[in-house]
Amino acid sequence: MGNLEHMQEQAGAPSPEGAPAAKLADLFGAQRQRLLRLISFRMSPLLRGRVDAEDILQEAYLAAAKRCHHYENDPSVSLFVWLRSIVLQTLTDLHRHHLGVQKRDPRREVSLQAQPPYTQATSASIVLQLEGDLTSPSQAAARADAHALVTRAVEQMDDTDREVLALRHFEELTNKEVAEVLGIEQKAASIRYVRALKRLKALLTDVSEFRERMGHG
Repeated sequence: MGNLEHMQEQAGAPSPEGAPAAKLADLFGAQRQRLLRLISFRMSPLLRGRVDAEDILQEAYLAAAKRCHHYENDPSVSLFVWLRSIVLQTLTDLHRHHLGVQKRDPRREVSLQAQPPYTQATSASIVLQLEGDLTSPSQAAARADAHALVTRAVEQMDDTDREVLALRHFEELTNKEVAEVLGIEQKAASIRYVRALKRLKALLTDVSEFRERMGHG
């Protein structure tokens, strides 16, 4: 893979077989599409015209290659979840650099504005993807109404429920990976995902098309 070979060359000489950097390169190649999906899902629409997803991925790989020894010293999560965190941090830094988003102030009340810079992009992506599950209304007005309903439903979700839904339903992480990301037990992660789906369905009861697609049968 040309892109991966180029990134490995920039990161420095490859480590011996079985070393963390070698495992990182293998995993990066195998999980490249998942990581690109993460970037696409979490990236603000305002950033899309300024930064290419492939460039973000390359920058994240170089950062991860330099930090492999940190993971080797404390492998508390799977290598993929660790790599995902590096990609997400790279994206967060780019949001702040290009859009002027300030770092979170822990003294502020938790809200969308107090969350990491990709939070609002996550909400917007959820709305767009949920709308993709709706059959297109025959009239533009009906489509606009559906958009408003879906947007309101997503905005009304608890931050944790929204994030669990994003991780499982849209990033397509496994339950084990979600548990690692959130720092909770797998059983708790599973319960939270089911709860988030139920709450979203309840919020979307006015959107009949979506209700049918989400399991009314």
